[in-house]
Amino acid sequence: MIKIYGLHTCPYCDYIVEQIKGQEDKFEYIDIGQHVRNLHEFIELRDAKENAYVFDKSRAVHDIGIPCFVLEDGSITLDPAKVGLIEYGSSVSCSIDDHKAGKQGC
Repeated sequence: MIKIYGLHTCPYCDYIVEQIKGQEDKFEYIDIGQHVRNLHEFIELRDAKENAYVFDKSRAVHDIGIPCFVLEDGSITLDPAKVGLIEYGSSVSCSIDDHKAGKQGC
């Protein structure tokens, strides 16, 4: 199962949540704002020395590093395409409202 760390107030994370609905057997979404335990778990993951390179670009632009994907083998990526999802704002994405309205390709 792929773990996804995100935050309910993050539009990039909301876009991912819409894509994984009905796929609870493949994805586990962990909202870091829902409980301090979730936030602590994400911060430990993000700040682990062996994972620093994954978050270098995010740190450089003062981002948190979400959505964050932890693959079944324990590797980490911030790229939704690596887990078969579409990144918000990409040329193939649409708005969350479009998606909810049933627009094809979302």
